[in-house]
Amino acid sequence: MTGQVLPLVARLSADEEREWLDSLNAELAPEVEVRALADMSDDERRTARVAIVANPDPAKLAALPALEWIQSLWAGVERLVAEMPADGPKVVRLVDPQMAETMSEAVLAWTLYLHREMPRYARQQARRIWQEHSLKTPDQQTVALIGLGNLGKSAALRLKANGFNVIGWSRSSKTIDGIETFSGTDGLATTLSRADIAVLLMPLTPDTRGLINAGTLGHMRPGARLINFARGPIIDDTALLEALDSGRIGHAVLDVFAVEPLPDDHPYWGHPSVTVLPHISAPTTQSTASRIVRDNIRAYLKTGTLPPTVDLVRGY
Repeated sequence: MTGQVLPLVARLSADEEREWLDSLNAELAPEVEVRALADMSDDERRTARVAIVANPDPAKLAALPALEWIQSLWAGVERLVAEMPADGPKVVRLVDPQMAETMSEAVLAWTLYLHREMPRYARQQARRIWQEHSLKTPDQQTVALIGLGNLGKSAALRLKANGFNVIGWSRSSKTIDGIETFSGTDGLATTLSRADIAVLLMPLTPDTRGLINAGTLGHMRPGARLINFARGPIIDDTALLEALDSGRIGHAVLDVFAVEPLPDDHPYWGHPSVTVLPHISAPTTQSTASRIVRDNIRAYLKTGTLPPTVDLVRGY
C-alpha cells in the first residue's frame, strides 16, 4: 500500500476540508497522500482500502468497493454507525488524549460556573439587583459523572483535583482510585439522587437514548443542576423543560441537542434556567488528531493490523 492515495470523505465546508487535507498530508507524506474523494481517479477509488471520514455521505463510501475500514476524525460515531450497513467496513473512532484534556477542562469550567452561581448573578445583573449569596466550598458540592469512559474518567479526576466531591456512574462496573462509582439501573438512581451537579458524558447508544427522562430526573435533588456534554437525544427535552419549570432542576448547561444547530424557536433559547452552548465543549484538535490518524494508518501499512474498532451493536 506504500504510496497509496487515501480518500477524505467528509461533510465539511470547503475551507474545513482543505485545512484537514493539509494537516493530514503534513503527517502522512510521503507514504500516503490524502485527497478529497472528488479528486481521486476511478482506479484509486476502486483500490482504496482505508478512508478518513468526517460525517461522510454513505453513498460516497459505497463508491469505494475495496474499503476495509474507515478512520473517523470525530470521537462520537453514533451517526456514522447508524448510517453504515451492517456488513460495511469496520469503523475506528478517534481516541485522542488531547480531547479528554479539552473535555475535562470544559467540565471543570462549567461546573465552576454553576458552583459559583453565575446564572443567578447574571439574572440579578439584568434586574440591577445587588445581592450577595452564601458560597459553598467545592467539597460541599457532589458532582456526578454519568459516563466513565476516557472522557468521564479524565473529567472526574480533574474535578477531584479541584476539591469537589466526585462520584460516577457507568453502565458496567468501573473503578477509579479515590472516586466512588456505581453501575446499573439502581446505581444510576443512587448517583443522581446524590448529585448537586450531574454531568452527562456517555455515548449515544440504544441503551442511553432518552436515559435522562422524567423518571431519572425525579431521582435528583430539588434544585440540582445538569450539564450535557454527551449527545442531545440522551435527554428527553420535554421532561427536562418540565423539571426546569417546576424547579426540580435548578439550571441546565446544554452543549448538544437532538437537532443542531438548535432551531430558532426552541424553548431552550429563551429559558431563564438554561445556558445554550453551540457544541463547543471538546472540539477535535486538528494537529493531535492528524498524528493519531497517521499512527493508525502507518501501523496498518506495516502490519495489516487494524486499530480497535467500534462495536456496531453497542455503538462505541
